[in-house]
Amino acid sequence: MSDTNTNGVTIVTTGEERKKFLEFPYKLYKGEEFWVPPLRMDQKKLIDVNKNPFFNNAEMAMFIAEKNGEPSGRIAAIIDHRFNEFHNQKVGNFGFFECIDDQNCADLLFKVAGDWLKERGMTEILGPSNPSMLDTPGVLTKGFDKLPYILMPYNMPYYDKLICNAGFEKAMGLVAYVVDKSIVSEDRINRAVEIVKRRTPGLTMRKVNKKEMRKEAEIIRLIFNEAWSDNWGFIPLTKEEFSHTADDLKLVIDTDLAYIAEVDGKPIAFSIALPDYNQVFKKMNGNLFPLGIFKLLLGRKKIDRIRTVLMGVHPDYRGKGIDALLHQKSIIHGPEKGMSTSEMSWILETNTDMIRVAERIGGYLDKEYKMYNKQL
Repeated sequence: MSDTNTNGVTIVTTGEERKKFLEFPYKLYKGEEFWVPPLRMDQKKLIDVNKNPFFNNAEMAMFIAEKNGEPSGRIAAIIDHRFNEFHNQKVGNFGFFECIDDQNCADLLFKVAGDWLKERGMTEILGPSNPSMLDTPGVLTKGFDKLPYILMPYNMPYYDKLICNAGFEKAMGLVAYVVDKSIVSEDRINRAVEIVKRRTPGLTMRKVNKKEMRKEAEIIRLIFNEAWSDNWGFIPLTKEEFSHTADDLKLVIDTDLAYIAEVDGKPIAFSIALPDYNQVFKKMNGNLFPLGIFKLLLGRKKIDRIRTVLMGVHPDYRGKGIDALLHQKSIIHGPEKGMSTSEMSWILETNTDMIRVAERIGGYLDKEYKMYNKQL
């Protein structure tokens, strides 16, 4: 707990230190019932400044804390130059925060990250983003008794306490809603669909074309940048960033769960839901090889949950129920594939329109997350 001899913090510079940084969570969460080990190969790529296009406009330093010669925590300090240019701010981020239940250790990690950012002219620290807001932002604060959905964070219950005690305040809340097929009225949804179609003549829905993924990704990126432009924490996605994301999505996307809405042939909204591969990753211990690939191939047939990971409606078409129509596609097609539960996440707690949509189609609040900030 708090009676600690934290020996100090090291900045990651060598391959061995990098390995310690990546491996720490696998040791920290060993035996935790609801933690899902991320694939090591994905985590390596995420922090690789040469492979992750996020770092074309960003910089990062990683730190490891040790207690009695053993790793006891880690953190990254990140500067997203595009974010600061777009918002005319000097905000640095913290990310990849993991720590034993020890306030001294947490304080030291936040101090070195804050000092690194301050030395580079930053006046505020915000996080966690790992490394960007498009990855797995936030700290889980409610919903520790269940498996997280794909690409959603899970952490120790004491993290909120460590972060707040280190002087941080809540910057924004994020929420996750779950729609269970067993409690959703299909008749009600179908009636709503008919109303939406009458309100918007020329509205059609089509599946994302996996064979033209780069082209589809550009359509989605342009809608996303328009749809999210007023949202907290937003910066426009670059073509390179989203193409990189699309390449990863192509491996796991199911075209029965990914749609583009068009009006008279013009794309105006999209929704991408993914099968919840966390149900398989849970059994793989972060390794795709040698046996993980077989677990993945066999286990994916048993996946019974989906998560809507990205959604956007062009501002000109908001308030017409098109978002509900997109969710309806997942809710109807999911059960056809044996997937009876769908998570809508993450949603800003201030996004009352999306929360209303979630509740209107029968969703219930399932998990809560926080983003934190502090002046430097």
